[in-house]
Amino acid sequence: MRIAGIDEAGKGPVIGPMVICGVSISEEFQDELNSWGLKDSKKLTPIKRDEFSVKILESSEVHVLKIFPEKLDELMSLKTLNQILVDCYSEIINRLEPDITFVDSPDVKPERFQDNLYQLTGRRVKAAHKADDIFPIVSAASIVAKVERDKEIEILKEKLGDFGSGYCSDTRTIQFLKDYFKENKKYPDCVRKKWKTLSRLQQQSLDDFI
Repeated sequence: MRIAGIDEAGKGPVIGPMVICGVSISEEFQDELNSWGLKDSKKLTPIKRDEFSVKILESSEVHVLKIFPEKLDELMSLKTLNQILVDCYSEIINRLEPDITFVDSPDVKPERFQDNLYQLTGRRVKAAHKADDIFPIVSAASIVAKVERDKEIEILKEKLGDFGSGYCSDTRTIQFLKDYFKENKKYPDCVRKKWKTLSRLQQQSLDDFI
């Protein structure tokens, strides 16, 4: 019997890709994985995440999807973010072919999310809020997703400079967007154009940009 966990990193930021990761292990390896002390990736230091990520990649079957901003904007003109995640999670489940998959639910109704996944995959799914805190296999997926997104963010910062976390709540990110637009009269390709953050910025006085 094989068990899988799926989680995402970067669903909310205005800059950079959304990364979805699935991790699959044998049932016999579950006790070993549980003994590592895995946690939600946000509760671990970058060094600890990197260490765990290496162990997970060496001992598990892993599949990662990276949805970059241009593609995400295209998809969001057709679907909600939750519908996009249903499609991505389903793709990973079909790729890994586990007997049961535990997922962190982005839907306010986890049962609806797991039912949608079952309809698309025909495989057992258990969706829960804070699944990355409850199930170590989901923590593993959360960790790898976060590490992979952080790598992409570092690549962007090498090109663009330090824009902060990429979240709209980060004042450095907002200032970067304002400054970039003022200088270039457009936003960089790594920015999600469909996000409300940009709409709010564009509705501000032109004095902020010119």
